[in-house]
Amino acid sequence: MEEIVAGMQEAVRLLLSLDPGILGIAFLSLKVSGLALLISTILGIPLGAWLGLGRFLGRRLAVAFVYTGMGFPPVVVGLFVYLLLSRHGPLGGLGWLFTPTAMVLAQVIISLPLVAGFTMAAVMGVDPELRPQLVSLGATQRQATWALLREARLGVLVAIIAGFGSIISEVGAVMMVGGNIERYTRVLTTAIVLETQKGNFDLAIALGFILLSIAFLINLFMLHLQREAFR
Repeated sequence: MEEIVAGMQEAVRLLLSLDPGILGIAFLSLKVSGLALLISTILGIPLGAWLGLGRFLGRRLAVAFVYTGMGFPPVVVGLFVYLLLSRHGPLGGLGWLFTPTAMVLAQVIISLPLVAGFTMAAVMGVDPELRPQLVSLGATQRQATWALLREARLGVLVAIIAGFGSIISEVGAVMMVGGNIERYTRVLTTAIVLETQKGNFDLAIALGFILLSIAFLINLFMLHLQREAFR
């Protein structure tokens, strides 16, 4: 219990002192996870809508791939990205391994199936008669799809929250492909692992509280958006 209290005190001290090392780690965490979530949202929402509304050969197989991706172990994703970007891998020439770009790529692979899967479920939960009615009233396919997404906006927002939750606390994949390099690829989760291994439990707990605080504030903002969506 004393270590937890000491960790909370250390977290407050680090934040109030604006420690540049901690701020750099926190900023990189937000930058990597934010960019990964943005890419996952841009790709995942249209993909989920297409899978939820479309009727085409191979749809069941595509849905099965999405469901499988929703349960991908992060360390397996990290291994896949590592092999993909390694010197002898198919994308080794890009030089992305042990860079923030590799970390973003790994997090996109983790969060994209979640965003797409939850969006698909949300769209499928909308009244199936709504789309034909909109089309019969003169709406284009794109306009009808957009209207359905608006009807399913609560579920779509949940999809984005799920995607964010899957990557902000992820450690295995980003450590494998990022290398946990100080002032370059070290994020909050990998810093917590490192400080725990070094026996710096106060600092590790402080970093943990900072990570939880960031996640809480972002989710609070998401809840605000959720409430505004239904006004």
